[in-house]
Amino acid sequence: METKEKIEFTGLPLAVYREIAAHLRQVEGVEVSLIPQSSQEFDYSQSQIGGLWISWPSDFSSQSRQRIEQILAYYRSHYIV
Repeated sequence: METKEKIEFTGLPLAVYREIAAHLRQVEGVEVSLIPQSSQEFDYSQSQIGGLWISWPSDFSSQSRQRIEQILAYYRSHYIV
């Protein structure tokens, strides 16, 4: 069994989403996939990505879960206004 969580940062560019995904994948046991944008119309103010799916095993350590939260907090504080 695994836990899966959807993460969305409104308006974040594709490159930053990829950076977050790469950073999260450094935590052992974490799998990350990009969610494509669902809008059919292009808009410069929208991200090319709808969000991230993050999953990890049910026996994940609290230390590893805390590391995920630290990574996400970093990106929230640096990129979300």
